[in-house]
Amino acid sequence: MAKQKKAPRPKAVTPKGFRDYFGVEVTERAEMLHQIAGVYHRYGFEALESSAVETVEALGKFLPDVDRPNEGVFAWQEFDEKDNGDWMALRYDLTAPLARVYAQHRNDLPNPYRRYAMGPVWRNEKPGPGRYRQFYQCDADTVGTSSMAADAEICAMLSDTLETVGIPRGDYLVRVNNRKVMNGVLEVMGLGDDQAAKDNVLRTIDKFDKVGAGGVRELLGKGRLDASGAYIDGVGLSDDQVEPVIAFLTSKADDVAKTFENLRGAVGGSAVGAEGIAELEQIGELLEAGGYGSDRIEIDPSIVRGLGYYTGPVFEAELTFEILDEKGRKRQFGSVAGGGRYDGLVKRFTGQEVPAVGVSIGVDRLLAALREKGRMGGVATGPVVVTVMDRDRMADYQSMVSDLRNAGIRAEVYLGNPKNFGNQLKYADKRNSPVAVIEGGDEKDRGVVQIKDLILGAKIAETATHEEWKERPSQFEVPRSELVAKVREILEGQAG
Repeated sequence: MAKQKKAPRPKAVTPKGFRDYFGVEVTERAEMLHQIAGVYHRYGFEALESSAVETVEALGKFLPDVDRPNEGVFAWQEFDEKDNGDWMALRYDLTAPLARVYAQHRNDLPNPYRRYAMGPVWRNEKPGPGRYRQFYQCDADTVGTSSMAADAEICAMLSDTLETVGIPRGDYLVRVNNRKVMNGVLEVMGLGDDQAAKDNVLRTIDKFDKVGAGGVRELLGKGRLDASGAYIDGVGLSDDQVEPVIAFLTSKADDVAKTFENLRGAVGGSAVGAEGIAELEQIGELLEAGGYGSDRIEIDPSIVRGLGYYTGPVFEAELTFEILDEKGRKRQFGSVAGGGRYDGLVKRFTGQEVPAVGVSIGVDRLLAALREKGRMGGVATGPVVVTVMDRDRMADYQSMVSDLRNAGIRAEVYLGNPKNFGNQLKYADKRNSPVAVIEGGDEKDRGVVQIKDLILGAKIAETATHEEWKERPSQFEVPRSELVAKVREILEGQAG
């Protein structure tokens, strides 16, 4: 009888496009989200936690097809004997679930409804450097009001949030634009009902930050050579049609009144364009009344990302301090949050247009920025380790660790094999523990414990001479009754 082959062991590898997060990374993210939630809560927003799974029908944007049923999202069909089971998918953002929640519970929710949500989202897209298929988002939205006060409030809250988590004033700007102004520009361009041409214009101006006004002019016209020397065909518009776009993109002036004057010139006689400018003026007035000047939030028509999605004001939080890229070149850190007004999303469920405005913070991007500023990214301090000199006296060691924990000090008893004491100290070093507690039989008989300052000990070992080492001991003997007080003293000294 042939010998049956053993099933191969599974490979211990992370799925493509995903990653694991350890200790300090998880802690830092949790602390930052707690700070952000505090700002949102102070503004009157309520927490919402919706399911990570939605029906694909509710997500709407990514409908399954025969060839690739999970395009854009991770989707599957529920089992059904007649193959009519619902298509389900992991949420790809936090906005689509909000639309479903509001439509489903609108009779029970206050109007307007103000909510914030934080959690992972999933995208079935090609991964790349720093681009993962699972990442965190942090959103706040107001649903049910068309008042520009809601838009201004979101911008103010975003400014406050950045400063609260550790981005100082002067290192960021919240920039505000309006899709209606762009609609006015499209109107005066004379494109009529040619939606394909309008989409081409929007896609082209989205490249403004990369190619500049000259590059946009070429791409809207006959085309241009890119950096590699390849020729990119243009949209084919005339010079007269292109001019309003360039006027719009370059309308920002040193004085906000001049910016609005330039925008009026770009939209000409368009009523929707004039409406968009009036909304921007109202937002500016409300922010000024709240004490938010142009050093924190400014009107900037060059913000064009998301214009295809939003229906009114759009905004983006950009970090302005410089970092070095992978090639050692200086560049600005860039965007960490964006949002705007989207008045058509809930309509898919209700048939009625429901005004809404919101913002989404890129959690990983903001964490990276805080590490660049030195606000995060240090080595995490581990727990105080109570070593085990005699396994028969484990109750004594548990008593010590309980005293430390009850005093609010993070602590643990060594739970490995206590036979080799050196391995216990190596464990404490690997945990980056600040202090080790030692009590052998002799210390027990005398009612004392040895407390070892591991941080100071490591510093002395690196730099001190033998004489200095004797003058600056890193290990102390104290009465057992003074254990907590001495450990706290050492920890406070390390923090100072």
